[in-house]
Amino acid sequence: MRKLSIVGDQFIWEGRPYRLLSGAVHYFRIVPEYWRDRLLKLKACGLNTVETYIPWNLHEPEEGRFYFEGNADIEAFVRLAGELGLHVILRPSPYICAEWEFGGLPAWLLADDNMRLRCDYEPYLSKVDAYFDELLPRLRPLLSTSGGPVLALQIENEYGSYGSDKAYLNHLKNAMIARGMDVLLFTSDGPEDHMLQGGMIDRVFATVNFGSRAKEAFAKLREYQPTGPLICMEFWNGWFDRWMKPHQTRPAAEVAETLDEMLALGASVNFYMFHGGTNFGFMNGANLFDEYEPLVNSYDYDTLLGESGKPTEKFYAVRKTIEKYVELPPLELPPSIEARAYGNVQMSESAPLFAQLDALSTPVRRACPEPMEKLGQAYGFILYSTRISGPRSEMELVLQEVRDRALIFVDGVFFGTVERWDPQGIPLSVPAEGLQLDILVENMGRVNYGPQLRDPKGITSGVRLGYQFLHDWIIRTLPLSDLRDLIFSTENFVDQLQPAFYRGNFQVDDPADTFLRLDGWSKGQVFINGFNLGRYWEKGPTQTMYVPAPLLHQGNNELIVFELHGTRKAVVTFVDKPDLG
Repeated sequence: MRKLSIVGDQFIWEGRPYRLLSGAVHYFRIVPEYWRDRLLKLKACGLNTVETYIPWNLHEPEEGRFYFEGNADIEAFVRLAGELGLHVILRPSPYICAEWEFGGLPAWLLADDNMRLRCDYEPYLSKVDAYFDELLPRLRPLLSTSGGPVLALQIENEYGSYGSDKAYLNHLKNAMIARGMDVLLFTSDGPEDHMLQGGMIDRVFATVNFGSRAKEAFAKLREYQPTGPLICMEFWNGWFDRWMKPHQTRPAAEVAETLDEMLALGASVNFYMFHGGTNFGFMNGANLFDEYEPLVNSYDYDTLLGESGKPTEKFYAVRKTIEKYVELPPLELPPSIEARAYGNVQMSESAPLFAQLDALSTPVRRACPEPMEKLGQAYGFILYSTRISGPRSEMELVLQEVRDRALIFVDGVFFGTVERWDPQGIPLSVPAEGLQLDILVENMGRVNYGPQLRDPKGITSGVRLGYQFLHDWIIRTLPLSDLRDLIFSTENFVDQLQPAFYRGNFQVDDPADTFLRLDGWSKGQVFINGFNLGRYWEKGPTQTMYVPAPLLHQGNNELIVFELHGTRKAVVTFVDKPDLG
C-alpha cells in the first residue's frame, strides 16, 4: 500500500525520505481549461505537490443538491494532477477560510437561527456528515492507498484561531476514517500557544502556517509536537486585496529568503498561494474585526503566478532557491497564453432594474424585513419595499443591521446610500399622501474568518423611522442567477441614477485572455455570455477584471453590466494588461 508515512523527523514515501514541495492552486478559482497550464507551471517551478481546499458551498449550493461539474469537478482536477506526475494534498474540511465566501460554509446553514457553527452541535454535525457522505466516497479512489495521487487530508482549517472544541475535531477525524480516508490526516494552525492548543488533537499530525520567522514558528510547533517532520502548510508569500484599501505586495527577495530559511532546516513547504486565480461571481469573502472589509474580485495574491497565470518575479526567485536543495531539470514552461486588447464595446441597450422585477423574482410579503437566508437566497441582491403613511415630520430613517450596502429610493428616486461600515441614518420627512420606500441591499461577501463568522445578509433586524419600526414589506430576492428573461431596449436609455442592466455585443475572431476596464462606471456586476464574471467598484484598488479566453466565443459575444449608480458613458474597454491598483 502506497502511503506517506512519518518516521522520526522525516516523511517517508516508497521507502525513502521525502520532502513535500507544494503549492496551493484552487481549482474553483480557475476555469477548467487552464488547470493543466497552472499545474505544469507549478511542476516547472520545482514543486512536486499541489494543494487545494474543497469549498462545501460550491459543492452543495442548496441542501441536498450536490454539484461536481465544470470548475467544481474536483475529481477531474486531482486525476489531472496525478497524470502530470504531481502528488496532491486535499483540504476537505467543512470550513476552509481561503478568503472565500463564508469560509466555504453554505449560506443555507444560516436559515436556522439556532445553528452553531464549527462545534460539537448535532444539527451542524448532521449537515457535515451528509456532505461527507457525498464528497468522501468521490475522494477515496483518488487516495494514494487506492493508487491515486492524494497523500494527505486536512480535518479542519486553522481551528485554533476560532475555537477549542476537541469533541468536534475528533468527530471530523472519525468521520473521515469511517469513510475510508486512510491517508495521513493533519491539522494546520498559526504558531501561537492558544492556536496550537485549540487546533491540535491526539494522533493527528500538526502543521503550522506563517509568512516569516520560520525558526521561531517551528520552535513553537516543537513545544507541542516534539517529533515529526517540519512543514509550513501555508507559507504566506503574498496577500489578498480588499476594496478601498491599497493593493498588497511583498518583495520576491523577502519570499526567497524565508523559503531558504525553511529549506535549510530540512522542512517541507506549501506555498499559499502558488496561483491565486479569481473570485468569480459573488464568491469573495470578507474580514470583520474593527470593521467589515469585503475582498475584491481578483485573488491575484501577489504570488508566483499572476491572476492570469503569468509567472512573476517570485516564480523565478523561488525556483532559484529550490535549486540550492533539489536538482531540477532545465526550466520548461507550457506555451504562453496570449492576451489581447479587443478595444471599446458600446453598451447599446438597457433594462432598468425596477421595470424588470417580475422577470427576475417572485415577491413575498412579510411583516418585517427578513435576511436572504430565510428566503432561500445565498448571494446577490435583495429588495425591500413598503409604503409609509403621512404626514410625518422629519425623522431619521435607520436601517438596523444592514448587510452590507443599501441603496434607498423614495417614490422611485434615489435618496441615499447606507453602508455596513458607515451605518448612518438619513433624515426623511413624509408628505400627507405618504411615500413608497424601496431598499436595494447588496451582499458583498460573508465573513470568512474570525469570531464574526455568522453573517446573514440583507436587513437582519429592521427598518425604523425615528424609533418606530416599519412593517408590511414586499421582498424580492435578486440572486441574478438567470438574466434570460430581461427585456432590453435601445429607446429611453435609463436614468443615470437608477440601477440598470446594460447590454452590448462584440465580435471576437480568435478568443484570447483579456482584461475589462469600466472607466466611468461606479459599481456593479459583469456577465459575459451568461457567466457571472464578478464585481467591480470604482473605489478599487483593482481597475480591471480578468476575462479568461474560454469564456469568450469565436464570433458574437454578449456582455451585460449591472450598474448600481449609473455611468457617465455606456462604453467599456477590453485591454491586454491587468491593473491591480
